[in-house]
Amino acid sequence: MRHGIAHRKLNRTHEHRKAMFANMAASLITHEQITTTLPKAKELRPIVEKLITLAKKGDLASRRRAAARLRDEAATKKLFDIMGERYKDRQGGYARVLKAGYRYGDNAPIAVIELVDRDPEAKGKADRERVAAEEAARED
Repeated sequence: MRHGIAHRKLNRTHEHRKAMFANMAASLITHEQITTTLPKAKELRPIVEKLITLAKKGDLASRRRAAARLRDEAATKKLFDIMGERYKDRQGGYARVLKAGYRYGDNAPIAVIELVDRDPEAKGKADRERVAAEEAARED
């Protein structure tokens, strides 16, 4: 019997799963929408929602717990500065998972996980800024 077994293994070791979800959570916070497989999206949603709840608290201990979980300084800063304020009146349900068909190569179910009330300009903003900085450096 499967008593007390809560999460999917996703055919990965514990360390790999932990690192993968840290990276995915940081990407979701940075871009506010990412595409992944359906089981990964379903596992990521509670992780991100707990991080946003920490951001709503806003104290130093919460910031340190989120930084330890995310392992990304810029994502932690955005989480506490922007998203903590954005979701302060919402009582949960900060992320949604939308099914998006099946992947061509292996027919895996694909899903889009996005933050509710997201900023549409945030998706790809870091990449656009990086390209603009490279072009400006090339012109100089």
